[in-house]
Amino acid sequence: MTTYFISRHPGAVDWATSEGHHVDEQLAHFDPKQVKQGDKVLGTLPINLVAEVNERGGDYYHLSLDLPSEIRGKEITAEDMKQYGARLEHYSAKRLDR
Repeated sequence: MTTYFISRHPGAVDWATSEGHHVDEQLAHFDPKQVKQGDKVLGTLPINLVAEVNERGGDYYHLSLDLPSEIRGKEITAEDMKQYGARLEHYSAKRLDR
């Protein structure tokens, strides 16, 4: 089983490490075809990729933050992330029109 952390933001990677999250591979770009049964994917993926992770037997943990609007789009540090309530939330998605 592999744990992937998907982020291109250095602050997010630092946050994950400082919070003790085990990560086997940190990726800036993610191809869900690499997911195998039992893998974990951490990050902020669009819903269609979350559904594909789940279809392939993986679990998805969304990196959630309570960011004020003036901070959105700016690089933030691991400490900033803690201040804004960074957390990993377990989600599942399924495409229904197949």
